[in-house]
Amino acid sequence: MSISSALQIGVSGLQANSTAVAGISENIANANTVGYKRGFSHFVTTAATGGAAEGVLSVAAVDEMEITQAGSLIATDSSTDLAISGDGFFAVSLRPDETVQTNYMLTRAGSFLPDEDGNLVNAAGYYLAGYRYDLDETLPDVDRGTFTDMETVNIGNITLSAAATTEISTIGNLPAQESGLTTPGAPFTNSSEFFTPLGASERLSFSWQPTTTDNQWDVTISDGDGTALGTVTVEFNDSGSLAGSPSAYSDVTSTATAPAGFTFDTATGEATVTVDSGGTPQTITVNLGTPDEFDGVTQFAGDFSQTFTRDGSSVGEVIRTEIDEDGILYGIFDNGQRRALYEIPVATVANPNGLYEMSGNAYGLTVDTGTFLALQANTGSTGAISSGQLESSNVDIAEEMTDLIKAQRAFSSNAKVITTVDEMMSETASLKR
Repeated sequence: MSISSALQIGVSGLQANSTAVAGISENIANANTVGYKRGFSHFVTTAATGGAAEGVLSVAAVDEMEITQAGSLIATDSSTDLAISGDGFFAVSLRPDETVQTNYMLTRAGSFLPDEDGNLVNAAGYYLAGYRYDLDETLPDVDRGTFTDMETVNIGNITLSAAATTEISTIGNLPAQESGLTTPGAPFTNSSEFFTPLGASERLSFSWQPTTTDNQWDVTISDGDGTALGTVTVEFNDSGSLAGSPSAYSDVTSTATAPAGFTFDTATGEATVTVDSGGTPQTITVNLGTPDEFDGVTQFAGDFSQTFTRDGSSVGEVIRTEIDEDGILYGIFDNGQRRALYEIPVATVANPNGLYEMSGNAYGLTVDTGTFLALQANTGSTGAISSGQLESSNVDIAEEMTDLIKAQRAFSSNAKVITTVDEMMSETASLKR
């Protein structure tokens, strides 16, 4: 090895350690950057003669990233700030509803906020991508191996159309001590809201009249105007394991005037009520309780109670959103409805270290990343999504400062080698004088 070779080796050391210092500087500058992944330099030897024993072994710095090492989670006050607890990335795009597949990227920086159009965009200007639910809250078939079926997640100006009520179920209790009296008392009444096809709110009334026969009641269902639609007699079991449950329905009487209507299925405990709420009469199934079951109205000694559940809704505007750990974004509407709007998938690749770094804490796919999949969060090996949290940088300042000192010492030592070789070359040149 010649003196000039030693000079070249020293220069390579300066260059490699300069690269390392540049990486450390980047890490320190981004110590508080959301979702930032620490970079570092591997030093490898290079041989000018292809690795022969007498070759010049210089050094070169190879940049790497700790993509798979997660940072700690930080709580925030925004429900659209998102972090992934575990493996995976958010899928983001350069523009809303991007159609160019190469303009999609992956990121762990989940500081998303709605823009003026309601699109969720992070601080780097990348738009969050997901899968939109259909109106019936089912997710259509999507290709999870590409970005093709993804849309930008939008939470602005979402309106829920009115839906007509088709089913009403009721549970409650009738006071057993009120039946079988010589002079029965006044009926117990309650009502349930229902919605017309245009979203108007109307009501069905229920009147429970005790009879002179023990454990027997007459229930009358009336429309919002108080017009009786039909009556049915219900008897309750008074002993054994089924005590308190309805035993049988009988004496079904319809008093509805067309186009209104009333029928009752004594085998199931379901009334079919037709109300005149528009050009086409509206049919509603009302479930009072299956015979010999405790899934509806019962009769026990005590107080009267009756509550209702029903489908249908009025027109609603979204007032806030919720995102669960499975990545399902729900809209909470001012009409009380809660509807699934989007699935925010967690993207995975076979080799995260094969991703290439882009500006804004984003990563692009390469041929080295292997298989790409956009899976539902919190399933299999994919991480869960945490709403109201952000992932901090995985940079440890103490570690970076230690590495900086080591790199500075190594740089100084290589500089000393160069000055020493320079002195040796000067001494060699002076031999001719």
